[in-house]
Amino acid sequence: MKKTTNTRRDFIKKSTVALTAFSIVPRFVLGRGYTPPSDQLTKAVIGIGGMGRGHFAYAGTRVVAICDVDKNHLQQGLDILKDKNVKAFSDYRELIQLPEVDIVHIATPPHWHGIIAADAARAGKDIWCEKPMTHTIGEGKRLVEAVQEHGRIFRLNTWFRFEDNFYGMGTTVKPIKKLVESGLLGWPLTVTIGKLTGFDWKFYWVGKTKLDPMPVPPELDYDFWLGPAPYKPYNPHRVHQTFRGYWDYDGGGLSDMGQHYMDPVQYFLGKDDTSPISVEIDAPEQHPDAVGTWRRITYTYEDGCKIVLDGEGNDEVPYIEGPKGKLYPGFRSDIPGLEKKLAAFPDPEPQVTDFVQAVKERKKFALNEQNGYRSCTIVNMGLVALRLGRSLKFDPIKQEFIGDEGANRLIYPPLREPWTI
Repeated sequence: MKKTTNTRRDFIKKSTVALTAFSIVPRFVLGRGYTPPSDQLTKAVIGIGGMGRGHFAYAGTRVVAICDVDKNHLQQGLDILKDKNVKAFSDYRELIQLPEVDIVHIATPPHWHGIIAADAARAGKDIWCEKPMTHTIGEGKRLVEAVQEHGRIFRLNTWFRFEDNFYGMGTTVKPIKKLVESGLLGWPLTVTIGKLTGFDWKFYWVGKTKLDPMPVPPELDYDFWLGPAPYKPYNPHRVHQTFRGYWDYDGGGLSDMGQHYMDPVQYFLGKDDTSPISVEIDAPEQHPDAVGTWRRITYTYEDGCKIVLDGEGNDEVPYIEGPKGKLYPGFRSDIPGLEKKLAAFPDPEPQVTDFVQAVKERKKFALNEQNGYRSCTIVNMGLVALRLGRSLKFDPIKQEFIGDEGANRLIYPPLREPWTI
């Protein structure tokens, strides 16, 4: 398909004379995707579980449609919104064709993220997607292609690279990036993410290794819930709040929290355009269906920088360590007079952190499909190594594993028909 980024501009230019006859012009008259600067953006939410319901409100937007394969979730969403004009769907493919929808917010389990986001991009919608961005590396590649081909604005919903205190660090990421860019810590750097540096890997997200088949409740379209995932008999532990414990739909605590924790690291290390060249794993053998726990995962970049995921919290280590200094939780450092020294260095480059502004002005959001794909690849590299129980080499340019056919099969695992991305 040809790119559609110029369609709106061309249409508006040709229609200027005709539009002056109207004092109020509906959005759909001006063409799909057009948003008057003074108008609220309209939003549709797909996946009305706890995460979806928790994101109905966002400044500058209003919800006009919702979608879920569970009738109870849909009704709960309608009850919260209390707006009889909100449209409800069980099939997202119908929802994304609504001309009145500007933004699609995807809050489904991760095995649906890539497919729905790519379909929304092709339908001319801008996209707000929950983390992890995609369930596999291959889905991430194809989603990036779809978003860019169709000129859409994409936001990944983890915000720590640009706002809020970053877990145990007691500060936003901005001064951490400033410290790293100053060179005061030296290079290369090792970043350790674990309980002793303020991060919880949520190891309660593990699956059960024996699930008895049970009747599907009448309110749930279980076949649609599975979607592209392999068919497995229904058990309530597979769906809704506990789906994170199964490889087919997510990847436990690493998948749940990985982009929250590692996307800011990618940002302050300046790795938005690359990936690690290896991942080393120290973990018990994993069950083929149910996600388990792990002890340690270590990523190494070509320049020697490392990200260490500490699953046990036994090592008393700094959050960031370089040859010239260390940074500890609470933004404590062994560098004398750090605050005064940092004041002499420039702040990091500004970012577009208002999604409504990004959509209206057609500017890339701070965490978009490109850098979001790279931080999601870090997560998915770890998940592949964990599932296979072995360390792996990775080519950050070709974006595939080196000399490991089994690992590369997990980049593009087969999807259950008729689903594709």
